[in-house]
Amino acid sequence: MHAFQYLGAHPHLDGYIFRVYAPKAKKIELIGDFNHWNGKNHCLKKINSKGFFELYVPEIKKNYETYKFHILTSKNTWIDKADPYAFFSELRPSNASKTFDINHYIFHDAQWMAFRNKNQNRPLNIYELHLGSWLKKENNTWYSYEEIVDKLITYIQKNHFTHVEFMPLLEYPFDGSWGYQCSGFFSITSRYGNPDQLKYLIDQLHQNQIGVILDYVVLHFVKDAFSLGRFDGSHLYESYWLDQRHSPWDTYLFDFSKPEVMSFVLSSLTYLIEYFHIDGIRFDAISNLIFHQGNKNLGVNESGLNFIKKMNHLLSFSFPTVMLIAEDSSDFEKVTTPTFEGGLGFDYKWDLGWMNDTFAYLKIDPLYRGNHIQKITFSMYYFYSEKFLLPLSHDEVVHMKNTVINKIWGSYEDKFKQLKTLYTYMFTHPGKKLNFMGNELALFEEWNENKAIPFDILKYPIHDSFHQYFIALNCLYQNEPALYQQEYNPQHFQWLMCENTTQNIFIYQRTYQQECLITILNFAPMQYPLYRFGINQKKGSFKEILNSDKFCYHGNNFINEGKIAIESIPSHGKEQSIQVKIPSFGALILKYIP
Repeated sequence: MHAFQYLGAHPHLDGYIFRVYAPKAKKIELIGDFNHWNGKNHCLKKINSKGFFELYVPEIKKNYETYKFHILTSKNTWIDKADPYAFFSELRPSNASKTFDINHYIFHDAQWMAFRNKNQNRPLNIYELHLGSWLKKENNTWYSYEEIVDKLITYIQKNHFTHVEFMPLLEYPFDGSWGYQCSGFFSITSRYGNPDQLKYLIDQLHQNQIGVILDYVVLHFVKDAFSLGRFDGSHLYESYWLDQRHSPWDTYLFDFSKPEVMSFVLSSLTYLIEYFHIDGIRFDAISNLIFHQGNKNLGVNESGLNFIKKMNHLLSFSFPTVMLIAEDSSDFEKVTTPTFEGGLGFDYKWDLGWMNDTFAYLKIDPLYRGNHIQKITFSMYYFYSEKFLLPLSHDEVVHMKNTVINKIWGSYEDKFKQLKTLYTYMFTHPGKKLNFMGNELALFEEWNENKAIPFDILKYPIHDSFHQYFIALNCLYQNEPALYQQEYNPQHFQWLMCENTTQNIFIYQRTYQQECLITILNFAPMQYPLYRFGINQKKGSFKEILNSDKFCYHGNNFINEGKIAIESIPSHGKEQSIQVKIPSFGALILKYIP
C-alpha cells in the first residue's frame, strides 16, 4: 500500500476516515463545515507510537466537504493545517482541504497505455503550456479541464505536436508562481476543476494519440502557515537546520534525509502516474537537488542525490514506460545513465547549454558571427554524453528576457527569416523537442499568466506564414525517421560544413538506414545562387523537401526545384558534391534519392 492510499481522507463504511502523520502533535481535532469548525467532538485517536492519528466520521458522506486538522503542538499552541494528503482543496484565497473519492473515474485509453514507451526511437515534440493562460473565456476567466478538451486536441493535432506538457497542476496559493510554489502534493488545483475532470482531459488526449507530461516541483514547498511547514509544530517536512531549510524562491526545502519525506514525495509521484495515467514527469530545478542551493562550490547534496537515485529506480521499475525528464542546469555527469550503471536514472535531460549558446549566437551581428561559430557547433561535442532534450521553454520568454524572435539580431523582416532558420536548426538537430505555447506564433510580447495567448496575431500574414512554416517543420520531424531514429548514436550525425567563419553557413546530415537528410543553415544576409559543397554519396540525387524562403512562408521563393544532381566535382574534402541555391538568412532540407 502506498502512503496516499492510507493517509488523508478516504471513503470508509458509510462515511469517511481521516488519517494524518504528526509525530510531535499532542492532540489533533478535525474541523470543517460539517462541525462548524469546532473539533471538540471530533478528536483523532493516536493509533501507534510512531505518530499516526485516525478518526472515522460517519456524518461526512460525499465529495467537497471542507476540513482541516486543528493541531496542539508540544508548546501547547493550536495551529490549523490543511491535509498533506488531501486529494482536493478550496480555490485560493481559501485553503481548506476537501474530501474527494478518487476511485470512480474509468479510463478508456487502454490502447494508448499499451503502446506508449519512453520514445527513444520515436518523435517527441512537446508543447509546454500553462493551462490558465493558453486560452481564456471572454470574461477573462479560465476554461475548465473538461471545457478545454476539444480546443486543445484540435490545436495539438493541427500543429503536429506529440505531447503536451502542463506546467504544475498541483495546488498552489499564488497565481504568480505559475504552480512552482506548491502547497498540496496530492491535490489537483481547483482552478480548473476536480481530479476526475483532469482525468477526463488526459483520457481524451490519449484517445487522440497525444501524450501528457506533467511539470513537478520535487524540491520545495510554500511557507504559507496552512501548508507543510512546521506541520505538527516541528520541522517535519523541512530541515531542522536553518541553512538547509530555505530555498532561493522563498520556500521551504524538503529534507530528503528523512525517510518520511522521501515516502511523501514518492507517494505523490506514484499517485499522479498511476491515477492520472501521466506519461512523463518533468522534474524542476534538479541542480538544486544535486548541489546544495544549486551551487557546485557548496558541494554535493548527498541526501538529495540519494533521493534522486532511489526515486528514479523505483519509478522506472514500477512504471517502465513513463518518461523521467530532468531540468538540470549543472554539468553533473551521468544524469541520464541508469541507476544500475551508476547514474541518476533520468531518461532525458534538458540541454540548457544548447539553448543559451544558440540565443547568444543569434544576438550577434552577422558581421561578427564568424568569430563565434562554436556557439553552434559546441552542442554536438557533448551531445552524446547524455540523452538531451532541446527546450525553448517558458523560462525564456518572461522576466524581461524577451521572446524568442526578440532575442534575434536584425530588422523586423530579418528577425522572421532567422527565426525560421533557428527552428530548422532545432528540429534537425539531434535531441527531443520542447516549445512553450506562443513560440509557434512568433510573439513579440512576453508571456503574462494573466493574459491569454494572442492567437489573433495570425491575422498578420508574416505571423501566419511563420506559423505555417512551424507546422511544416513539426510535420516533417514526425514523418522523417532520420530525424529521430538512433539520434543518440553518433554514427547517425555528421557535419559536412561547420568551420565556415566567413559565410556563417552550417551544413550537416542525419541518417537512418538508407535515408539521409541534409540541413543547410545560412545565418548571414547574403544569398548564394550557386553554392557547392561536398557530400558522401557517390550516386543518386537530392531533392529539396523544405525551404524557408518559399512564397507561402513569406519568402522570395529562392528555392531548388527538381532533382539536385550529384557531381564528381571535389569540394570540402569530398570527391562528390552538389550545388544549390541558398537564400539569405535561410534554411533548407534536402533528402537523398538513391
